[in-house]
Amino acid sequence: MKHVIALDVGGTGMKAALVAPDGRLLHQARRATGRHRGPEAVVDEILRFAADLHAEGEARLGRGASAFGVTVPGIVDADRGVAVYAANLGWRDVPLRALIGERLHGIPVAVGHDVRAGGLAEGRAGAGRGAARFLFVALGTGIAGAIGIAGRVEEGAHGNAGEIGHVVVRPGGAPCPCGQLGCLERYASASAVSEAWARACGDPDADAADCAAAVARGDERACEVWQEAVDALADGLVTGLTLLDPQRLIIGGGLAEAGETLFAPLREAVDARITFQRRPEIVPADLGDTAGCLGAGLLAWDLLDAEAASPAAAPSPDAPTPEVPAP
Repeated sequence: MKHVIALDVGGTGMKAALVAPDGRLLHQARRATGRHRGPEAVVDEILRFAADLHAEGEARLGRGASAFGVTVPGIVDADRGVAVYAANLGWRDVPLRALIGERLHGIPVAVGHDVRAGGLAEGRAGAGRGAARFLFVALGTGIAGAIGIAGRVEEGAHGNAGEIGHVVVRPGGAPCPCGQLGCLERYASASAVSEAWARACGDPDADAADCAAAVARGDERACEVWQEAVDALADGLVTGLTLLDPQRLIIGGGLAEAGETLFAPLREAVDARITFQRRPEIVPADLGDTAGCLGAGLLAWDLLDAEAASPAAAPSPDAPTPEVPAP
């Protein structure tokens, strides 16, 4: 059966699937990255996983994969198929397309950014379905975004479109690893809330989920920490919606798991800031931690569609819509 391989590489773990033309997940697997052994070990583990997945397809489905889609964090040059920079993996200029293609005997390989691929999946099969234009924002260790337009996600001229986490919301504020001061992700990411709540409550092991639970209980210190994050997030989002005018604003990542503890004050904070702008629908993401893997599969099918159409063709917005596995 014709299929592609989808692989989503995270900081500590990898999620993979064999994906049918209609989007069904024919096989799923997870594996650790081996990051503790160093950057080269991560690459080696990816290549071993790729070979194992290809062999799994041959054994289960009677043929090898038609294409391979891989998503990674950091900065990605999708045109060259290179992971330019990924701090949490220790990578610089890793030629994933060439390495995976060589290991799998010339298979076409699509390389994408994890959050933009997750946004692609949300747009076609999740919370963005039916929206011609949306902004997907993932609140995790950092903050990144995806700009959805007519069934595709904007990459930008240099592969950096959607980096809303590095919009400066507090000029002269906390230093960010990107080199700027006062970036949004230093105030409203899950890790930023965890750090702030750990300081406020005196428990070094406290995290953002603990803060959200304390907010639900009415803890004043937690409410203060939480509101500071919400206010910063609203400032960044209003900048985004002013520039992009999306129909729908989709919030995912670990912080979004707080549900209405996040969304109710966030909608209020955005409403308090907009003037001429139209507030989009502000909704939670649907696909959870499967979004990146589903997006990797879509990138692989888009690559095949583009190659079939013409070398210069753009990815088709009519790529298959994946079935979403139950959480």
